[in-house]
Amino acid sequence: MIRTADRNGHITEEDSFQNRLLEKIYGCAAGRALIRPLVTPGVSIAMGKLLDSRISSAIVKPFIKMNHLDMSDYEERKYTSYNDFFKRRIRTGARRIDMESGHFISPCDCRVSVYPVDAHAGLRIKHTEYTVEELLKNPSLGKRYQGGYVWILRLCVQDYHRYIYPDHAKESRRVRIPGILHTVNPVANDVYPIYKENSREYSLLKTENFRTVLMMEVGALLVGKIENRPRRSFVERGDEKGNFAFGGSTIVLLTEKNAVKPDNDILENSRVGIETRVLMGEKIGESF
Repeated sequence: MIRTADRNGHITEEDSFQNRLLEKIYGCAAGRALIRPLVTPGVSIAMGKLLDSRISSAIVKPFIKMNHLDMSDYEERKYTSYNDFFKRRIRTGARRIDMESGHFISPCDCRVSVYPVDAHAGLRIKHTEYTVEELLKNPSLGKRYQGGYVWILRLCVQDYHRYIYPDHAKESRRVRIPGILHTVNPVANDVYPIYKENSREYSLLKTENFRTVLMMEVGALLVGKIENRPRRSFVERGDEKGNFAFGGSTIVLLTEKNAVKPDNDILENSRVGIETRVLMGEKIGESF
């Protein structure tokens, strides 16, 4: 059962067919063996090609109806494929980007959780132990984020799948780490260390207000692509960084010790296993 809170403290329990199915698949050895071929990059690439085809546009309207999507937030247009719909652009003014310099904002529509990084650069996400070195394949970066926070921003298929930069920043080169593509549903993280196994890409953002923030996009089940825009040496808060192709995905942020203080509701919800629903550009923390 996935529990989600809004910013007013109202908690909902998500018991969808998809969640129940994933619990059965990942909850037993037979199910995990069955799904093993589906998490390979080749299958996601093939699915991506299918969802880029014109024939896939036939499932757009049923998807909107099944997920009760409010399309008034999006540009009104005809979609040439399912992926064209999935990567749709939000209409101007549908999201407010908080431009207060001391406010740390979410780069995407998501369900956010935040966890402390200990003095040895270790962290615990749900029931799984990680180190920053394992996430990034880089031992030197682990030291930078000791005593800071890791932010897990999980996007569902219903969410807006474009994402922005959280502050004015200089961006480093990007590092791509190949891997497989498990679902990012929390049930999978109970079984597999998905954030160090899934395909991912990260860069360092030397920000104006929050020191150096690491921003990492994580691919997920049936997500064939992380589609980042060409890198620029300097970016503005709210600039579009990229988008995911089909499926749920995750953005991981790492913030340094005494750089960002998470909002109390997000911190408290995370401590008891509740994700907090936020929108792109919304405040989720503040500078110390």
